[in-house]
Amino acid sequence: MTDRAGIYARIIELIQPLNSKSIVLTENTSFAGDLEMDSLTVMDLVASMEDEWDIVMPLNMLPDLETIGQVADAVMRLVTK
Repeated sequence: MTDRAGIYARIIELIQPLNSKSIVLTENTSFAGDLEMDSLTVMDLVASMEDEWDIVMPLNMLPDLETIGQVADAVMRLVTK
């Protein structure tokens, strides 16, 4: 699954168990603001995505990834490298 739509859909599936507020997840949903994820939860999610696509997300990239859409774009770039 290396198309962006597939990556986005899988990221939504990975986030769903962490979505304690049961908000509707969209491209613009933010991890800190909307989902209120703490750094440990974010790192667990990052580890899940790295395992899912056999990638490494550089730590210096993470502060720039605030929304689900931005994460999907970043995973897409790393998968197609």
